Amino acid sequence: MYYAQLLIPDFALILIGYLLCRFTALDRSVWSQIEKLVFYFLFPVLLFYSIVKSPLNLGAVSNFIAAGLLLAISTVALAYVLPFVPGLKSHFSSRDHAASAQIAFRFNSFIGLAMAERLAGAPGLLLISVLIGICVPLFNTAAVWPMARHSQKGFAGELLRNPFIIATASGLLANVLGFSIPDWLAPTVNRIGGASIPLGLMSAGAGMQLTALHRAKTLAVTVLTIRHAIAPCIAFGLALLLKLSPVQTTVLLMFSALPTAPSAYVLAARMGFDGGYVAGMVTLSTLLGMLSLPFALSLIQ
Repeated sequence: MYYAQLLIPDFALILIGYLLCRFTALDRSVWSQIEKLVFYFLFPVLLFYSIVKSPLNLGAVSNFIAAGLLLAISTVALAYVLPFVPGLKSHFSSRDHAASAQIAFRFNSFIGLAMAERLAGAPGLLLISVLIGICVPLFNTAAVWPMARHSQKGFAGELLRNPFIIATASGLLANVLGFSIPDWLAPTVNRIGGASIPLGLMSAGAGMQLTALHRAKTLAVTVLTIRHAIAPCIAFGLALLLKLSPVQTTVLLMFSALPTAPSAYVLAARMGFDGGYVAGMVTLSTLLGMLSLPFALSLIQ
């Protein structure tokens, strides 16, 4: 019940965005501009600051990093292979798959940061920061590639222009070089990043069209199963295989069961795909997180 309560505020913000867009003067013309603000400025600032503010000691967490990378590669591979599974391809279009594959492996870093601190304190924050630093560039690249390929846009160009990838790559470089945000600037940067959380979630709600899920239910069920059932099992196996410490195991299992990233909707919409369909899965993933997080953490027992 504790983990479910932690997710309620995020789900409530998505619902508020949906209601505001549908039943007030704050219609799509307003929210489309907010989406651009979140995508090109607020989220990138948050990602950069989250990585830079936590010094990385890579040698001390090498097995943990290996587990995170193997988990990431496994979930990306499972998402990519769906069109080649016999009997599945006929149930969804390649365009829908290109936009929604990211649901299977991307994660809500805001919830992850909050839960890591509650579950494991400062060590947990450091570990989740490591995962954010190594997985966000990988997952964003994996999210952009099928959409860029399907829309026949230059893949390299899409990556170079993607503000999420620019922010995470520059954040990692700054971290390695020992750069830190000056104390006088940190509160401003922190508030800019903090604004991205509610606005990003509300933007997802504003673009939500739950009815769109009915036309590709098999795809939605499959990618959400990877995100909320298969990924925690893979993480548990990796924790045993690599003999992770209890704290590392806790953070890895929590990470594996997080709801998908709210920005998945923003990315799909900005690249010209069906944002409403993706937003519906983001909403369902947030709700399913109330079940998958307790399930994943119970595996420790």
